[in-house]
Amino acid sequence: MAERAYRAGDSIDDHCRVCKLDRRHTVIAADGDGRPIRVACGYCGSEHNYRGGPRMDEPREAAPRARAARSAREPFPLVSDRERTAPPVSPDQTAGIDFELLLRRIIREETGLTSVAPADKWRGGTLVLRPGTPGLQEKSWPIESFFHKIVMLRNRLRTLEQQINAMDVPDDVKVRVQSYITGCYGSLTSFNVLFAEGEDQFKGAGDE
Repeated sequence: MAERAYRAGDSIDDHCRVCKLDRRHTVIAADGDGRPIRVACGYCGSEHNYRGGPRMDEPREAAPRARAARSAREPFPLVSDRERTAPPVSPDQTAGIDFELLLRRIIREETGLTSVAPADKWRGGTLVLRPGTPGLQEKSWPIESFFHKIVMLRNRLRTLEQQINAMDVPDDVKVRVQSYITGCYGSLTSFNVLFAEGEDQFKGAGDE
């Protein structure tokens, strides 16, 4: 457990449940003795109970049974070949580097995309927009692309919520802005069908 007393808004290192890495976190709540109770990841914005600090020395296979149970719910790769918009450059010119997919991955990582498991029924699926006017062409995308945009939107809302919690502003201002964010979460709960895990879903005011 932490050696010094913490309070909401302080920074602390912990293991992020979403990133699956040790990250810098912001304390959201602490007990009367200053021990962190709940924290938010400074990278992806996800909130979780404090896990006792970094896990750099913890064995990667610490929970093989739980890992096996989740094997059928592996996250979508950050970039898939189905999203390609141009043919790959000849490998003999690039030493095998696929620049389009590499660039897509870098952009998504920098904008805060994290690996999240989709519901199994959407794997390999396609999002189709079909016009109501006869004769017009429909538009389709790999569902991975749409899913990634939803996850990025969720992560940005979580980061915004974290930043607001840490701000030194009057409580009534915090409550008012938080209500707008909660409203956004509520409007996006329709997309919860995309997620395999409940903890990854949007939660509105009725889910508190």
